[in-house]
Amino acid sequence: MTLPHPTMPASKAADDRFRLAMAASNIGMAIVSIDGIWLEVNPALCALLGYRIEELRGHHYSEVTHPDDLAISNNLVAALVSGALASVDEHKRYVHRDGSDVWVQLNIAVMRDEDGKPQYFISHMRDIGDEREADLARSARMAEHGAALDASNRQLQLFADAVAHDLRAPLRSIESFSALLGERAAERLNETDRDYLTRIRAAASRMTGLLAALTELSHVTRAEMRIAPVDLSLLADWVGAELQDADPRHRGEVSVQPGLQVEGDERLLKLMLNQLMHNAWKFSCERAAGEPGGELAPVRIQVRGEVVGSRLQLSIQDHGAGFDMRYAHKLFEPFQRLHGPDQGGGHGLGLAIARRVAERHRGQLRAHSQPGAGSTFTVELPLRFKGEESADA
Repeated sequence: MTLPHPTMPASKAADDRFRLAMAASNIGMAIVSIDGIWLEVNPALCALLGYRIEELRGHHYSEVTHPDDLAISNNLVAALVSGALASVDEHKRYVHRDGSDVWVQLNIAVMRDEDGKPQYFISHMRDIGDEREADLARSARMAEHGAALDASNRQLQLFADAVAHDLRAPLRSIESFSALLGERAAERLNETDRDYLTRIRAAASRMTGLLAALTELSHVTRAEMRIAPVDLSLLADWVGAELQDADPRHRGEVSVQPGLQVEGDERLLKLMLNQLMHNAWKFSCERAAGEPGGELAPVRIQVRGEVVGSRLQLSIQDHGAGFDMRYAHKLFEPFQRLHGPDQGGGHGLGLAIARRVAERHRGQLRAHSQPGAGSTFTVELPLRFKGEESADA
C-alpha cells in the first residue's frame, strides 16, 4: 500500500522510512482507513493485542474494541472526521485475543489532503495496564486511609465535645462562687484582693467564651447542610440589630445593601455574618472609645455586595483599628490573634468559624486592612449551591 500524505506527493522512499519506523517502535502503531479498517499495524500493536499482523490488517477496529467502549470510539472517529476534534488522547479498552481487557492510552490524529479532506488515521497505543492497576491500588489505599482518618476525626471531635461539655460545669461554679464572694466579702477585701477576684472572673468568662466558640467551630464543620435561597441582606440587618442591643453604649450605623441573595444554609450563613460583623463592631468600638470628647463616636459598618459572573462578592467594611497586612496569613487560623485582650482581641476562633462556613459553601474569605483606617472582609459565595467542600478543604 502507498500512504497518501496530506501536504506532499507520496514517495516510495518516504513510505519505506515510515514502515521501518513503525516496525522499530515499541509503541503500538496503526494506519486506519476513514471507515475504520486496519491498513497497517506494527509488531508492537500485535504483541499488545495478541494477534498476528494478518489477523488484524483488513479488519475493522470494532472487532477488537471492548464492547463498552465501542460507542465512545465511534463518536471520537466521527468528531475527528468532521473536524470537531483535531486529535484524540484517551484511555480506552481493547480485547486481547485471550479475552482479557487491554487498557491503552490511545492517541489518534487524522491526516488530510491539501483540500482538507480526511484521508486516514494514525493511531498510537501505549499499554497502561500496570499503571491503571497501580492507580486503583493507590486509590483503594487512599480511600481506606480516608475512612480511617474520618473515623479518627469523628472520635477526636466527640472527645473535644465531651471535654467542652464537662468543663462548663466547673467554670459556672468558678463564676458563680467568685461573684458571691465579691458580693458578701466586698467590705473586707482590699484593692489587691478585689483585683484578684476580678481577674478570676474574667479568666473564667474568657474560658466559657472559648468553649462556646469551639462548640460553634465543631458545629459548622459537621452540621448537615440545609440548602435554600438565603436573603443575606435580611440576615445582616438582623445581626446588626443584635449587636446594637448587646452593646447599647455605642451608637451603631450599620448600612446594608438590599437584595443580596445566594443559595446556602441560612443558619450557617447567619453565623458567618455574626462572626464577621461582631469582629467589625468590636474593633470599631475599641477605636471609638479612644476618641476625644464626651459622646462615643458611632460604630460604622457597611455591608455591600457585587455579582461577578456566577458568584457574589460580599464585603463587610468597618472603620475601626485595622491591622498590619504583613500578618494577614494568621487571621483565619484557629487561636491566632493579631490583637491582645486589652486591644479587643478574643479567643481567635471567630474568623476561623467564618472561613469554614464560606468553604462549606464552596466560597472564599479574604481580608484587606490598614492600621488605623479599618478593615474589609470579603466573602465570595456562589449564587447557586452546587455541593459543599469536603471537610479537609
